[in-house]
Amino acid sequence: MFRIKNFEDNNDVKIVEEMGAFKVVEYLKDLSIDHLTAQAAYYASEMNVRRRQLVCDVSLSDITVQSGAMQWMVGNVSATTGLKGVGDFLGKALRGKVTNESAIKPEYTGTGKLVLEPTYKHILLIDVDDWNGSIVIEDGLFLACDSELNHKAVMKSNLSSAAMGGEGLFNLGLSGGGIVALESYVPREELIEIELENDELKIDGNMAIAWSGSLEFTVSRSGQTLLGSAESGEWLVNVYREKGKVVMAPVKKKKNMTYRSLVSFLIPSDAIHLSKLTTVKKARMPDAFSLFFDCGAKLLNVPQIFDNFDPIWCQTVESTSPIRQLWPPR
Repeated sequence: MFRIKNFEDNNDVKIVEEMGAFKVVEYLKDLSIDHLTAQAAYYASEMNVRRRQLVCDVSLSDITVQSGAMQWMVGNVSATTGLKGVGDFLGKALRGKVTNESAIKPEYTGTGKLVLEPTYKHILLIDVDDWNGSIVIEDGLFLACDSELNHKAVMKSNLSSAAMGGEGLFNLGLSGGGIVALESYVPREELIEIELENDELKIDGNMAIAWSGSLEFTVSRSGQTLLGSAESGEWLVNVYREKGKVVMAPVKKKKNMTYRSLVSFLIPSDAIHLSKLTTVKKARMPDAFSLFFDCGAKLLNVPQIFDNFDPIWCQTVESTSPIRQLWPPR
C-alpha cells in the first residue's frame, strides 16, 4: 500500500485532462528556479509554456511507453520488453527504424502508478475507438498507450510521399481499443479537426498530427498542371482522401532555434539599431554567460550591450525596450 502526497493535490498542479488510465498534470508555475531564470520562467508560464507530466494508473491497464520516458513509479509495477520471440524483436526493430520511434517500447504491468518525464510540449489523450479503431500518427509524437493497442508501420501510398512530401515513407499506426498519449507542439485548443466523407484534404506541409487509418495519404501537385502549380506558388501538397478524419495544427512545427535567432531574440531590436544603448548596473553574471553574449555580439557585429547586463531585474538607464520595461512585474 502507498500514499502520494503533495503531487496531484498540490495547489500548483492542475489535472488538465483525464482518460482511461491516464492523467495529464500541469504545473501552473515553475517554482524550482533561481534568480537567473526567474524572468524566463515567469513569461513562459504566462504564455502557456509549462511543465506537464503523464500519470499512468497501471492497475487499470498495462501501459506501453516510449523508451526512456519513465521518471518514477510506485507500487507493484514491473517493466518488460513485451517481446514474444526473435521474430517479434526483428519486427519491432524494423518498425522503430522506419517510423523514427524507439525499437523496443517497455511495457509496464502491476497495480501501482507510473509517472513519465516532464515535458514542455502539450500532451494529448486520444481514444482510438473514436477513430473507428485505427489511427496513424505523425513521426515522433508517440508518448504512451494502452498495451492492448496493436502497433504497426503504415506505408505511404506511393514513394513520392517520402521523396517529395517532407515525410518519411512510414508512420506509426495504432489499431484496436484503447487510449494513446501524444506529445504535440500545439495545444488541443488550437488543433483543427476535419472529417472527410469520400472527399479529399490538401495540406501544404506536414501539419497533420494524426489521421484515420482508413484514409489514403499521397503527395500531388497543388494544381492540375505544372503551370497551375507554379501560378499558385505551391508545388506539392499532402493529400488525404476517402473517408475518415484528420487532426492538424494551424502552423508548421517550429525548427530548433538557431544561434543567430537566439541572440536576436535576446537582444531587443532597438538596442541593436540605435546608438544610445543600454547602460545598466554591473552584472552578476557567470563568466560562461558573459562569454556567450560577448561572442554573440561579435558574431552579429552589434555593439557590446551586455557589458553591464543585470540578469535579475534588467534595470536600464536609457533603454526604451518594452521587454526590459516589463520586468519585474508590478
